[in-house]
Amino acid sequence: MNIDELLAGPHRGLRTRPGTLLLGPTGRRLWADYLDDVPGFSGRIDYIHKLNVPLLFTVDADADPAQGRSEGQWRPSHLRTRQRVGTATVQETRFITWDDEAVSVQRWCNEGTEPVLLRARVDGGWCAREGDRVRGSRHIEAHGFTLQVTITASDPAVWDGRELAPGEEYEVTLVAALRHTTPGGDGPPQDGAEATSPDLLERHLAEYRSWFDAVPELETDSPLLSRVWAYRWYLLRCSLAEPGMGLLPGTVMFEGRSHKMSKEPWRPGGWEFTKLIPLSTPFHLLDLRWRSDPAVGVAVMAAVPSAQQPDGQLHACTVGQVHKPYASFFGHAVERFARVHGWDSVSPEVLQTAKRQVRGERIALEADEDELLVQRDHKRTGKEYQPSYWYFHDYPANPRDPHTFTPLKRVDRAVYQYLNAAAVAELCARRGDPDGAEFASLADRVARSVLEKQWHPASAFFYDLHHRTDEVSLVRNVVGFYPWWARLTDGRHVEGLRRALAPDLFGTPLAYPSVAQDCPAFRPEGGWMGSFLKGRNGCMWNGPAWPYTTSLVLDALGSAALEHGLDDVAAEFGRGFWSYARSHFRDADLAVPYLVEHYNPLTGEPISDEPDYNHSMLIDLVVRYLAGVQPDEGGLRVRPLDVGLRHLALRGVRVREHLLDVELDGRGAARTLRVTCGGTVLCDGPLPADGVELDETVCAHDRATAATR
Repeated sequence: MNIDELLAGPHRGLRTRPGTLLLGPTGRRLWADYLDDVPGFSGRIDYIHKLNVPLLFTVDADADPAQGRSEGQWRPSHLRTRQRVGTATVQETRFITWDDEAVSVQRWCNEGTEPVLLRARVDGGWCAREGDRVRGSRHIEAHGFTLQVTITASDPAVWDGRELAPGEEYEVTLVAALRHTTPGGDGPPQDGAEATSPDLLERHLAEYRSWFDAVPELETDSPLLSRVWAYRWYLLRCSLAEPGMGLLPGTVMFEGRSHKMSKEPWRPGGWEFTKLIPLSTPFHLLDLRWRSDPAVGVAVMAAVPSAQQPDGQLHACTVGQVHKPYASFFGHAVERFARVHGWDSVSPEVLQTAKRQVRGERIALEADEDELLVQRDHKRTGKEYQPSYWYFHDYPANPRDPHTFTPLKRVDRAVYQYLNAAAVAELCARRGDPDGAEFASLADRVARSVLEKQWHPASAFFYDLHHRTDEVSLVRNVVGFYPWWARLTDGRHVEGLRRALAPDLFGTPLAYPSVAQDCPAFRPEGGWMGSFLKGRNGCMWNGPAWPYTTSLVLDALGSAALEHGLDDVAAEFGRGFWSYARSHFRDADLAVPYLVEHYNPLTGEPISDEPDYNHSMLIDLVVRYLAGVQPDEGGLRVRPLDVGLRHLALRGVRVREHLLDVELDGRGAARTLRVTCGGTVLCDGPLPADGVELDETVCAHDRATAATR
């Protein structure tokens, strides 16, 4: 995949901070939340976690400041700009290497009749000249490390001032290498790459683009699908990090690299997505499993045990601090990863983590005989302010009053527990682990309670329950779709799925709202009963649509459509998928990829402003439902849904030890399917309604081979 060619486009900047620039490449620890539209690295720059460093370096000209926005092109691996500064122009290429070096290659030209003086500038509050270099050091108390920087210039004269004669051209490269030390290890910072190196950009491009070599190649007649496919792989690379210290010693994947709330210089306070948040980790694994090289997914799995506390729950954490626990279908995602990359891709430690989560949450969340978990803090499922918690108090004006809040037996918690228990049982069975029977029995009990107690026949939907009385909280939350997603339902529940998708419930123009429109607390723009108690962009689950749950509802629809042969549900999957795909681009403009946290489901307006938000899945939906590649416990079926494409080819899809190419052509009854593995054609011809079961030599996982790897 040539990620730069597939995603190149105009400048991107924060919607809420006009005139800023977004930078695509990220290092192990270094990235830019945003850059000011001036030469160099000025803006809000972060390292490991949110820091809001205001300046690494810039180059000033003793001329009138630039007028208006620069011109240029954004690419995932680098940013190119052209800007006028008085009578001078500067063309600049900026990028951050995986080794945490911020590089700016600038080419200046004085187009005036008078000399122009150029001078590089740094923040004297933490940096100082040492000969031809600049060094700086600042302790970051919030995270327990000392940030260190070494800045070099290809022409050291730029530190004192370099005069540019009329008509003269001048090129200079500046490199800021960021490092850190921990208590007891402080010392002079390590130098990075030399600014005089002639191939800085070429080496960076080769390294950056190589990550995408393991990505399956998608060919399609839909520009939207081609673009969103590339963008979702970019999100995974952009969110990848190696903090290398404290609670995060290895590889992690963040929920995004942008952050909200405070952006004050040197103020790490306020919420940020650049931490290990186990709530989003399963989505990362479900999409990452389709990268033919499993190494990144295996490493992301391996980071989660450090987030587990003695009670078994998975907590968000930074390098130095453990935060609150969150609900997570971690065990389920791990098992799904193993279906693609083999059962031995899940380490014994990860399996033990999944076991402890199921057992621990059963106790911590007060499961009784029905095994339904009780949620007492509405924020811990990641769906704060879902109205069902306040149903029994008629949706009070002040939802923060604890007397108006009712703990619930939540549908999402129950389904996660079911999926995790069933996944652990399967993983144990593959290893001959006798604990499997315990988890299989638990999964059965949870499933029975969901179907018997949380299903409401009269309204044909799944609901949260009062934590003591089991009284139904009659609020159609989006989590009511989860039992369909988990494949707990059967033909008796199909009509309920159809009813829930009605235009006056969940069938909104932008799929799908966090609560149905018939709820008195429904507010598509966020806020609570007219009060924006978390601010205009605050996280509210009483109406806005979230990619998080939209992707799960689409999975539910795709699964139900295939399992029950429902043409109308398949059509709704297609409508919802294309709606979801368009939301990945600002103003539905394919030139500007810009996925954020939540949206107004009636208008499609992005409510929040965290570009490149990484808490959902789409790659997995494309592979399993558009291409139809569906690995099961003992085999593989290719059974795609028709979403209006006339051509789709997915090449290099790994399933166990095999790389498959899948090609679909035509529409309706005229669709054809061709599947090849290496040089072998596995099928080629009309697509049967029930799809194609592939040959056992491709489908079956060879345990003996896996055991010797």
